[in-house]
Amino acid sequence: MKSVVIFVLVVAMFQFVVKAGEAVTCGQVDASLASCISYLTAGGSPSAVCCDGVKNLKTITPTTVDRRAACDCVKAAAARYPNIKEDAASSLPTKCGVEMNIPISKSINCAK
Repeated sequence: MKSVVIFVLVVAMFQFVVKAGEAVTCGQVDASLASCISYLTAGGSPSAVCCDGVKNLKTITPTTVDRRAACDCVKAAAARYPNIKEDAASSLPTKCGVEMNIPISKSINCAK
């Protein structure tokens, strides 16, 4: 059953891959980070599926415009979850071994 769930998540992530010339959407960002909610609210260690989503987020945001759009989406999503731990959010990319220029925070200024 676990392999079926992982397969479905991988297929879903490929559907959200950005095509050349298209800006990243909040739906794509939300789908990439949805499996991270338990880590972001409870702490501990992010799951492999969560880290796959973080890696996907990096892949779909190659340009500055994409990263700013994704940052706005992350900030909006974080506002919907008031119990997100700020330290867990800021350490997520590092814990997943992903170097990203998209901060995961409720209070970030995405225009910078």
